[in-house]
Amino acid sequence: MTEPSPHLRATANAYDAVAVRYAALPRDDLDTPTLDRAVLTAFAELTRTTDAGPVAELGCGPGRVTAHLRDLGVDVFGVDLSPVMIGLAREAYPDLRFEVGSMDALDLADGRLRGIVSWYSVIHTPPRDMPSYFAEFRRVLAPDGHLLLAFFESEGEPVTAFDHKVARAYRWPIDDLAGLAGEAGFAEVGRMLREPREEERYRRGHLLMRAGK
Repeated sequence: MTEPSPHLRATANAYDAVAVRYAALPRDDLDTPTLDRAVLTAFAELTRTTDAGPVAELGCGPGRVTAHLRDLGVDVFGVDLSPVMIGLAREAYPDLRFEVGSMDALDLADGRLRGIVSWYSVIHTPPRDMPSYFAEFRRVLAPDGHLLLAFFESEGEPVTAFDHKVARAYRWPIDDLAGLAGEAGFAEVGRMLREPREEERYRRGHLLMRAGK
């Protein structure tokens, strides 16, 4: 992995500091039928139809979504910028592979992956840097590989910074994010917007994209 930028170092340090508390937060979005779980299931079904390589969850945190994808029959591993998060993921799921790395400079050969999941992990990316992230996703995905993004949607506003509890984050218009992915060589397969639940602040956006040949 190349030397991370000051922004990435600050994000990694912020997550290192809260990793234990973050991993312990109660969550039920994957344990009961939800729209979020349905999107992950659709992604898993698509990626299981090819033999182009494994799936990577980029920004995997303590590994919960990675493990859920494994349970759906996906050959998957996790990558995260935070060494403490990776340590927690390895402890919780010793049968899975987890690596420290940055999603903007992956230690992977071109076309190595059949799928990528970025589950609320691009939210900390400064808007000016987002095209380079999509370019890196496209580089490591095999032709017709799939990319699943989950993010906070801006609800009619332009890209908007907000006070995420760990590190500075951004809410995106779903059309703008889909447009940037399209410029990097992705075709949209589908999208899902859902309204915030009672304990949530913002609308959630999900984009399912396919890499071009």
